[in-house]
Amino acid sequence: MANRQKTVYCCSECGAETANWAGKCPSCGAWNTLAELRLDAGSRRRGSSSGAAPRYGQKPKRLADLDTTAEIRFSTGISELDRVLGGGAVVGSLVLVGGAPGIGKSTLLLQMCGLAEQGKKILYVTGEESERQLKLRALRLAVDNPALYVLAETDIGSILSCVEELQPEIVIVDSVQTVSDPEISSAPGSISQVRECTMRIMRATKEQGLTVFVVGHITKEGSIAGPKILEHMVDCVLYFEGENSTSFRILRAAKNRFGSTNEIGVFEMADKGLRCVENPSELLLSGRPENSPGTCVSCVMEGTRPILAEVQALVTPSGYNAARRCNGIDYNRAAMLLAVLEKRGGMPVGGCDSYINVIGGLFLDEPAADLATILAVASSFLDRPLGADLAAIGEVGLSGEIRSVSVLNQRLSETARLGFKRCVIPARARDDLRSFEQLKLIPVKNVGEAIAAVLGKGR
Repeated sequence: MANRQKTVYCCSECGAETANWAGKCPSCGAWNTLAELRLDAGSRRRGSSSGAAPRYGQKPKRLADLDTTAEIRFSTGISELDRVLGGGAVVGSLVLVGGAPGIGKSTLLLQMCGLAEQGKKILYVTGEESERQLKLRALRLAVDNPALYVLAETDIGSILSCVEELQPEIVIVDSVQTVSDPEISSAPGSISQVRECTMRIMRATKEQGLTVFVVGHITKEGSIAGPKILEHMVDCVLYFEGENSTSFRILRAAKNRFGSTNEIGVFEMADKGLRCVENPSELLLSGRPENSPGTCVSCVMEGTRPILAEVQALVTPSGYNAARRCNGIDYNRAAMLLAVLEKRGGMPVGGCDSYINVIGGLFLDEPAADLATILAVASSFLDRPLGADLAAIGEVGLSGEIRSVSVLNQRLSETARLGFKRCVIPARARDDLRSFEQLKLIPVKNVGEAIAAVLGKGR
């Protein structure tokens, strides 16, 4: 008798399941996201990944009796990747690497195969390339690791059988959308296939103590293709960001069970692959114009790393409805800062087109860049340069006050190290400020004082 199937509908945004189809997801409210998902009621779905009978020999253990003295982390050979992972890859973890097509996901993982700790056996499973194509890419990236094995396969059963036979320590699956289970009738990349294949990979990862990196594609909405439950299954979710027109790439952690999600890794795409950027501030500020109106530098924190970012603004008269366009900063945040500048700073920017841009592809979601944005817009409106030696750090409130930010000493130390001579800071700092020989601190209380201190005009 054939296995009975149960049909449910799964939301591709939140992963919620419902018995009946609807145009709107009852859980998250997204439209047209429910897709049919058929679940087999056979014993194979309830058993282990190899189809064997389920094991009931596992017994609960006391937390105090568990041994954590053994080292569970190892270096991937790429310093920026280790930083984002929390100090290195964890044995027995499943890591999902997502990003837009052509951004460098496969390049990063193939370079990791050549730079990982010596003696570790690695299996690279490719479903998008042939073995010869992968070999050509490895030659271009100068990857020469005798412990690297390649498997061009898309059947999940064959992949897991090869893993069990080879017994590697690191497994790379590129990509999860190409892997399929022949017992599921849906096409590869569908919700049913992605969910089932990821579940079987995760089960093998935990049982055999593997370290698995899975590549996932990004949809037009910017999320990993497949249901949101895919992110719930894995231990770590990394997003590879960047514009194809620029050489900079940023690796962020959206989820990390073994470390912080605040760290970022900065890479530069070169002729022979990705290159780690140990000092991103110098790279992001290279080519900065001198004595040009509408530009100001701020120091933001990405995890434990201070990064100097350049904020540019262009204010032009508008012949009709005012348009405020921004790139690299939240639109609503930019609109609020423009309103504060007009109300508290005395500058009629409401009738102008305001363009705000952050150089280098960074997205500033920290309030510490508010003061630099305000000064850049004011400089462009007055057509007066702030000076190439000026930086600004501070949060701006709705009443125009300048509020302090965290770890101000560390930000000022990075600012002074890169040669800036002046820095506008909040007058009421949380921390006890250190003295910097070559950096003059300009404390201000509100937006009017800040503009008057650096541009000679205030309210």
